Amino acid sequence: MEKEMLRKYAEMAVKTGINIQKNQTLIINSPIHAAEFARECAEVAYECGAKEVVVFYNDEKLSRIKMDKTSKEVLCDIKPYQISMVTDYIKTEGTAAILSISSRDPEIYKGLDTAKIDAAQKAISSALKDQRDYTMNSRIQWCIVAVPSVAWAKKVFPELNDEDAVEKLWYTIFKVSRLDGDPAENWKNYTDKQIARRNHLNSLKLKEVHLTSKNGTDLHVGLAEDCVWGGGKDVTSGGREFTKAGIEFIANMPTEEIFTAPHKDNVNGIVYGTKPYVFNGNLIKDFVVTFKDGKVVDFDAKEGKELLAQLLDSDKGSRSIGEIAFVPASSPINKENVLFYNTLFDENASCHIAFGAAYPDTVVGGAQMNEEQLAQKGVNISVIHEDVMIGSEDMNITGITESGEEVQIFAAGEWVF
Repeated sequence: MEKEMLRKYAEMAVKTGINIQKNQTLIINSPIHAAEFARECAEVAYECGAKEVVVFYNDEKLSRIKMDKTSKEVLCDIKPYQISMVTDYIKTEGTAAILSISSRDPEIYKGLDTAKIDAAQKAISSALKDQRDYTMNSRIQWCIVAVPSVAWAKKVFPELNDEDAVEKLWYTIFKVSRLDGDPAENWKNYTDKQIARRNHLNSLKLKEVHLTSKNGTDLHVGLAEDCVWGGGKDVTSGGREFTKAGIEFIANMPTEEIFTAPHKDNVNGIVYGTKPYVFNGNLIKDFVVTFKDGKVVDFDAKEGKELLAQLLDSDKGSRSIGEIAFVPASSPINKENVLFYNTLFDENASCHIAFGAAYPDTVVGGAQMNEEQLAQKGVNISVIHEDVMIGSEDMNITGITESGEEVQIFAAGEWVF
């Protein structure tokens, strides 16, 4: 990978994604094989006036060894320092931001004890609940970008040798992340269009959306009380967002979605998965779930049914959904006709739902509400947030307004406005 392109990508992540401010601390979560990119991001941050850059490296191969060799009790024993090493930096709002680099082998835990994996993931997810509140409520700037690894690239492009697969994945990531030309200008133009769509959705005052596809999907999704498409203030789902201090950032790069919070007790019907989903380092393929009064009452999958069961039994809120997101079939990611086996990309190639927690600011004033107040609005509470893809090129979406009027939103997989 050319140094010039790596630098440009780092500048996009730090300047446009995070929008690092003078005297802020930038925390970077990075796999060890992405160290070169992490260092580029650190240089950019310091040049922008960052006070400090703190990098936390992870090694997924070592994580697999530990997951395989040690006991469930050890894996579930989350030490306080594992949480405080980040929260000590972010607990004073506005002083720090988090850049996470995604690069996981989609099947890193394949063949291991799925019950042990699930227990360990539940333990760390529960322990990180307070920390996750800072990102889900936009209390700090945060951004996720991706860097290829050999294992990931070979999963996406199995017909290529290691070097060519990594190189092709790099350029595919660059393309769908709008790195060509002036990335900052590209992102501004794109998010301007998304804001217009988001504002139109909010003007419709929808109380329900109805999704249908030829594959059998027929899902009625009631929306949370006082829901907001894209969240509070002038934001657009995964596009331009603002912290409480008014600092603009883009949380996911790339992103194509506009989302809101379903009502946790008012989702009914059946929905079919249209892309494989990676859960706890293993794949779930061709799933189908049935909802009644907001909860999954039946489910199946051609591959990974036991994993889907674990996901749905994560906690009290994991059988309900916390997000409904619209993504057109013509999204740049979908047009690549590549299955990324990575939620950052695959969720932005397809309409999707998320089992588990909703983003609090998808209801008016939600960022200032406690869990009881959010639940009263119909907002789902959970320790997980797992996006699964359900969109198709023939998907139709109809909205039902508060006055009972039907409004077409998607026709044949595309926005109608």
